[in-house]
Order: sequence, then structure tokens, then C-alpha cells
Amino acid sequence: MTDPVSWLLIEPGWKVLGPGGKKVGKVSQVLGDEPSGIFHGLVVDGDEILADRIATIHEGEIHLAS
Repeated sequence: MTDPVSWLLIEPGWKVLGPGGKKVGKVSQVLGDEPSGIFHGLVVDGDEILADRIATIHEGEIHLAS
């Protein structure tokens, strides 16, 4: 696995994985304010996932906390 990366690098199409490693979906939109550096969360296949549910971000995939 690659080193963790900043939320600023997340792109649409990245895989989102649940706590057990099961694929939840793909990123369709990143919710955040780049100028202030505040990350709010993601839209994944039409569902909003708030930032506090995200455990780690690696190039190409996001892992959710349980």
C-alpha cells in the first residue's frame, strides 16, 4: 500500500472501501474548501460521506472507519 496522501489529491473515480475492505463505491465529488484547507467529505455514488468517517486516504483509494 502506498503512503497516505492529502485530501487535496482525491479525484473522481477513486475507490472507496469500507472497514472490512469491501468496495463501497467510487468518488464522484470532493466536498471541501481548498483555500481554507477544510475537508468536509465526499460524494460516493450519490451518497455523502462526511470527513469524520474517513480513516485513511491513499493514492487511488479511500478507506472508511468503522
